[in-house]
Amino acid sequence: MTLNRNTRIAAVVAFLAIVFVVVPAAISSSGRFDLYYTLTSVALLSIASAGVWLTFYIGRINIGQGAYALTGGYVSAILVMNHGWSFWLTLPVAGLFCAGASVLIGLPILRLRGVYFAMVTLVLTEVARLLALALPITNGAKGIVSIPLPGALSVFGITLIPDFATLQNSRLAFYLLAVTLMVVCFAVMYRLVNSRIGKLCQSLQQNEELASSIGVNIAWLRVIAYAVSSFFGGVSGAIFAAISQSIYPSSFTVTDSVNFMLNCFLGGLGYVFGPMLGTLVLYFGWDLLFQTGQFQLLIYSGLMIVLMLVLPNGLLSLAEMTRKKG
Repeated sequence: MTLNRNTRIAAVVAFLAIVFVVVPAAISSSGRFDLYYTLTSVALLSIASAGVWLTFYIGRINIGQGAYALTGGYVSAILVMNHGWSFWLTLPVAGLFCAGASVLIGLPILRLRGVYFAMVTLVLTEVARLLALALPITNGAKGIVSIPLPGALSVFGITLIPDFATLQNSRLAFYLLAVTLMVVCFAVMYRLVNSRIGKLCQSLQQNEELASSIGVNIAWLRVIAYAVSSFFGGVSGAIFAAISQSIYPSSFTVTDSVNFMLNCFLGGLGYVFGPMLGTLVLYFGWDLLFQTGQFQLLIYSGLMIVLMLVLPNGLLSLAEMTRKKG
C-alpha cells in the first residue's frame, strides 16, 4: 500500500513538472509558440470531457456537453461585453449558470436511461445552437466578437494575475490557466470518486433499484453529478471564448459533443484520468491523420473501432493488463 501511495505521489509530481516546467521550457527553446494554443485546447477539452465521464459514472450516456460549453462561452462573453464584468468573475458565473440550467433540464430527463437519455442530450446541443442563432442577446449568426483579453486579477491591492493584454506572450498565460484548471478539475474528480458520494454514484451505475432500496437518494445523486458535469463544460467554454476572443453558434456543435464522449471511451471509462489521455490522443491523432487527405475519416473510424475491440476498457487499461501479465 505504501509503495502504491508513493508511486502515485511520484506520478503526480512528475506530471506537474512536465506540464508546468518541461513543456514551457521545450516550447520556448524550439520557438514553436503555436503549440501553446494546441495544448491549451487539449486541456480545456479534457475538462469538458471529464464532465461527460462523470455522467458515465452514474450510468448515463451524455452526448450534450457541447450545449453547456456553448452556453458558458456566451454567458462569459455577454457579461464581459455588455455589462463590463471582469473575465475572472464571469468564469465561475458561467459554470454556475450551466449547472443551474442542467438541474432544471436534468430533473425530468435523468429519469431516462440508456439510449433514451443519450438521444435527449444529443438534441440539447442543437437546441443550444438554434437558441444562439435566434436570441437577440447572442447577436445571432454574427456571434460576439472582439472580446477583450482577461484583465488583471487583484485581491486586496495585490495583483495575482497580470493583465493578459500587457503580456509579451498571452498564449503562455492561457496555457498556464488551462492546465491549472485541468489539474484542479481532475483533482476534484479523483477526490469525488474516492469519497463516500463517489461510491454511492458508482452504485447507480451498477443497480439503481438496489441502491434505492437501501436508502440511497438516487434522484439527488443524479442531479448533483449532472450539475458538476455541466459546470465543467461551462467553464471550459468560457475560456475558449476568451482565447478566441469570439463566440459563435457554431463554436460547439453536435460533433464536439460526440468527441467529448469518445475522449472518455478512448482513455477508459473505468479511470478518472481517462478523459485526459483520451483527449490528448484523439486531438493529436486527428491532426496526424490530416496528411492522409480524403482517407482521414475512414482511417480514423477504423482505428477507433479496432481500439474499442482490442481495448474495451480504454488505453489506460494497457498498464493494468501489462502489470497482470508481468
